[in-house]
Amino acid sequence: MNAASQSSYQVRFDWGAAGRDAIAVDAEAVVWVDQLGGDPGARTLEQADEVAAWALAEQERLGGRFRIAVVAAGAARDDGTLRFAVEDLLAAGAIIDAIAGVGIDHQSPEAAAAAAAHRGLRNATRHLVNASVSARESRELA
Repeated sequence: MNAASQSSYQVRFDWGAAGRDAIAVDAEAVVWVDQLGGDPGARTLEQADEVAAWALAEQERLGGRFRIAVVAAGAARDDGTLRFAVEDLLAAGAIIDAIAGVGIDHQSPEAAAAAAAHRGLRNATRHLVNASVSARESRELA
């Protein structure tokens, strides 16, 4: 078993496309978290409870353990490498925390750390995400 696959866990977490490839092995679903990218109307923080309810319904439909890979997109640097994006970490942590809240809680250490980051910064999350939006807009204007 590849140590990075987290395949013995029901809820997994990693970063970017390479992380997705590592943790999606035998998962029933992959949730791609890009809090500032993609559809401007779809923001992961607001959808965490919906994702958790869906995951629970899928587990019930399958009649067994539902394995889900939560992947933070991160942000590309100018050189093409992946940059840690706090907004994606917090949004992924919100999803993982919501999934645990419905009883799907066999988390990898990586998933548990992302959920803990979200819980620890829950009251500041919106501010931190808004600060990330402002910083991104400033870089794009430069």
